[in-house]
Amino acid sequence: MKEQNDVLVPLHYKRLKRGPQVILPKDIGIIIAYTGVNKNSVCVDAGTGSGWLAGSLALVTKHVTSYDIRDDFLKIAEKNRELLQLDNLALKKGDVTKRIDEKEVDLVTLDMPDSDKAVKNAHRALKKGGHIVGYLPHMEQVRAFVSALGKLRFEDVLVVEVIARDILVREQGTRPSTKGVWHTGYLAFGTRS
Repeated sequence: MKEQNDVLVPLHYKRLKRGPQVILPKDIGIIIAYTGVNKNSVCVDAGTGSGWLAGSLALVTKHVTSYDIRDDFLKIAEKNRELLQLDNLALKKGDVTKRIDEKEVDLVTLDMPDSDKAVKNAHRALKKGGHIVGYLPHMEQVRAFVSALGKLRFEDVLVVEVIARDILVREQGTRPSTKGVWHTGYLAFGTRS
């Protein structure tokens, strides 16, 4: 029988290297669906980590630039970029709380401590109608992030938590599994007005 993690992680993710904690497909799917990014979209991702979100975005968009301040994380992400053969994913060492070089982008994703400190630069990088998403493990981070969105008059602010619950289907009965990936992080969305 497949283990819980085997079910939640699609085949192409199983080949990827892991270092820091990754954003799981259950959250990645919601980010893509709620922001509507597509083959014409240009994205900025910050807090590259192992590059799972950046790589997933690159699979469906025109171009992604992903920032991290740590060389060791960027090395892992580079290996994953090569494994997925993504020519449209650029990895950059940099601190987005200080600067984002790209302009007129469709999406900025922030998966880093103190994401609220990067909202101002994300606002500058986004085109009108572009989306920002914060991946935030703690409610206190959500509060600070949403407050920063409010100060810059982001619209359509929404915070969600995605829970994936696998179901055991067996001869003796069908029921929810006692294993699962419950809380991973809160997703805070906003649209640049």
